[in-house]
Amino acid sequence: MTDRVLVLNCGSSSVKYRLYDGETVTDKGTVERVGGPGGGPADHESAVRQILDRLDLTGLAAVGHRVVHGGRRFSAPVLIDDAVFAAIEELVPLAPLHNPANLAGIRVARESLPDVPQVAVFDTAFHHTLPEAVATYAIDRDTAHRYDIRRYGFHGTSHAYVSKRTAELLARPYEALNVITLHLGNGASACAVSGGRSVATSMGMSPLEGLVMGTRSGDLDPTVIFHLRREGGLTVDEIDDLLNHRSGLLGLTGANDMREVLARRDAGDTAAALAFDVYCRRITGYVGAYYALLGRVDAITFTAGVGEHAPAVRSAALAGLDRLGIAVDPARNDGSGDRVISPDGGEVSVCVVGTDEEREIAREARAVVAAHH
Repeated sequence: MTDRVLVLNCGSSSVKYRLYDGETVTDKGTVERVGGPGGGPADHESAVRQILDRLDLTGLAAVGHRVVHGGRRFSAPVLIDDAVFAAIEELVPLAPLHNPANLAGIRVARESLPDVPQVAVFDTAFHHTLPEAVATYAIDRDTAHRYDIRRYGFHGTSHAYVSKRTAELLARPYEALNVITLHLGNGASACAVSGGRSVATSMGMSPLEGLVMGTRSGDLDPTVIFHLRREGGLTVDEIDDLLNHRSGLLGLTGANDMREVLARRDAGDTAAALAFDVYCRRITGYVGAYYALLGRVDAITFTAGVGEHAPAVRSAALAGLDRLGIAVDPARNDGSGDRVISPDGGEVSVCVVGTDEEREIAREARAVVAAHH
């Protein structure tokens, strides 16, 4: 068996691909504006065909596919057959934006490369270790069961990779480490990882719950939804659009990019200053809650676009937590690359780690294929 693995990550409007030979990336790229105006490919199928036609895929060991929602059924990566494909299709109502795009990539890759094993790696799988007391919402249990309502959690592949990488960075055994990982991108989530197991995470049944994000509101009193329906006359779809696409930083400032928000804040824009504070306080609250839940925290790790590149967010989110042994060294905070940014001798190591979901997907795909040989 070769070590060549192609990873396909079909987002709602883009397809990211990486070709690995072992741990080495031999080719990579992103096809943007899928299905949108501006000359992008018409749909995900054509985008994936473009990619497959361009690459040399001889001797491929596997194709690893990112699949956003695995529901309760998939707790680990799996080889894709017709039954698995149908099961992912049945989960579309739980992830209507993402699973159809993931399925399109799988469909084309299976047709084009019929002899190559295809592996689905689920965003939700890492969170299958959540205790029932964490995964269960306090609503009528028959209703919850009938409609599969529970906390699933997302960004699992990122939280898995980043927590492992944190253990490497600190030269500590992964199975003995308690770490809070903060994946802060356009989507954002926090996760409490104890000995390699996800024990709490901020995203819920969908990626809407939890932290403030680029365009998503995060935590919200459910009454807001009823109020908008009754008083504002908004339809369910309009409210869905408001909370998922017109809230978060975008709703508060008109910009969903933290770089833009920081530039405006520094120029004296009060709306941007408020948005920054709302964003960081939400993170602080989750760090405190997960600290209490874990009982002992060895590390807090920031990752993804904002987590890796916004020193101001890192220092503000952890400000005032000295009593918990959490501090950020300003000089280290301003550096770059995977590193520890807490002062020497700090009780809790604060780290910055570049996430690499595609590498994690390649590793997991390789392991699934090896296990079947």
